[in-house]
Amino acid sequence: MPYGLYIHVPFCSSRCGYCDFNTYTPQELAAGSVESAGSSGAAQGNTISGYLDALERELDYAAEVWDREGAGAGENTRGVDTVFFGGGTPSMLGHEGLNRALNAVKRTVGLSPDAEVTTESNPESTSPEFFENLRAGGFTRVSLGMQSAAGHVLKVLERQHTPGRPVAAAREARAAGFEHVNLDLIYGTPTETDADVQRSLDAVMEAGVDHVSAYSLIVEDGTAMARKVRRGQLPAPDEDVLADRYSMIDAYLRERGYQWYEVSNWALPGGECKHNLIYWHSGQWWGAGPGAHGCVRLRNDVPGVPAAEDPDGFSGRTRLVNAKRPATYWEGLLGQGSASKPITGSEARVPGSVVTVERLTNEDVRTERIMLGLRLAEGLDLSALISGGSDAGAADDESADAVRRRLAEVVDKYERLNLVKQSGSADAWRVVLTDEGRYLADGIVTDLVLALD
Repeated sequence: MPYGLYIHVPFCSSRCGYCDFNTYTPQELAAGSVESAGSSGAAQGNTISGYLDALERELDYAAEVWDREGAGAGENTRGVDTVFFGGGTPSMLGHEGLNRALNAVKRTVGLSPDAEVTTESNPESTSPEFFENLRAGGFTRVSLGMQSAAGHVLKVLERQHTPGRPVAAAREARAAGFEHVNLDLIYGTPTETDADVQRSLDAVMEAGVDHVSAYSLIVEDGTAMARKVRRGQLPAPDEDVLADRYSMIDAYLRERGYQWYEVSNWALPGGECKHNLIYWHSGQWWGAGPGAHGCVRLRNDVPGVPAAEDPDGFSGRTRLVNAKRPATYWEGLLGQGSASKPITGSEARVPGSVVTVERLTNEDVRTERIMLGLRLAEGLDLSALISGGSDAGAADDESADAVRRRLAEVVDKYERLNLVKQSGSADAWRVVLTDEGRYLADGIVTDLVLALD
């Protein structure tokens, strides 16, 4: 089983109109809108150097309590297989800050041989020197926020880069030795046309990247874009248009050798993002940094960590969530009186930055497996859900035959509608979305989850 590490960098030079991510601009930090004035957390945690200091401390804790490869009472010698710097804008740390953070990873949790190390970057905050230094430091993959190649669409999204900058940045990354480069697209932006989408796709081909992500625009409450839609200054995204644009993107990319391997992701052979596959396969990852979420097994030799066979159906996996605000995060790790916290009143410890500790039940993991696994081109392994394998089994008081019958009713219904295909035998039963089914994945997921209740 691969292990991942997500590192959240909560800084941006400006806030895009559609963004509701956990990120903060210099103006927001300086204005004191994030923390009360005068606190040591605000003075230290709101700076890049303070953030990096706190991150290094959290990684020390992760190395101590994260059970990788079932190490139990032994030493955790297994390094992580993937590292992903997301944000926010990780490139705001510069190559110095990113390499410092990666060196901390190597020193604490460790990197496995041939680990995938990705950073997101905004095109306008990169340069040939930036990419060269990252590659020399051990980064292997870059993900660039392109969104669109149409200037007026970028303006609606309130992006800062020029239309041609993402292509130039991708070429610079490849010239620096990055074999794996992703471009992110957003489709369905108000005022966007089919010609704009075509222009963006042509730009992707010009960049020569091996991976493309494309996400429909979602107008999130509380964003500048949501306020404009509410006031009638912008139209809301149209669901039919979104479906048409998705079909257009999918057909274009598949004709050129990019295969979809997750509903919103396409890659050339060998270009799939290994880190994201850990999420979609319901694997383990530690989430570091302000607001980061992780899902891990904690070492069973740490006093008080509940065992997987607990009668309440505990799966053995624990979700940890960090404080969202940079200053609060710093305070919990390095502030006056900071300390690790006990888990569920026991002696087991988690970093002081953690604000939520959730013990996941088998039912929780099973639901997550359906929600994420069905989005993959390889489909969902229904046999594992029935047998109880991979922390995703059916409830103990239900027979496998009863669960199988209920799942079969749902799968058969959607197969008749040409929304899914099923294959395999009783021990290797899988269900896969058809092209048409990808548009209706949420409804299919809901019915599968209900079939297991």
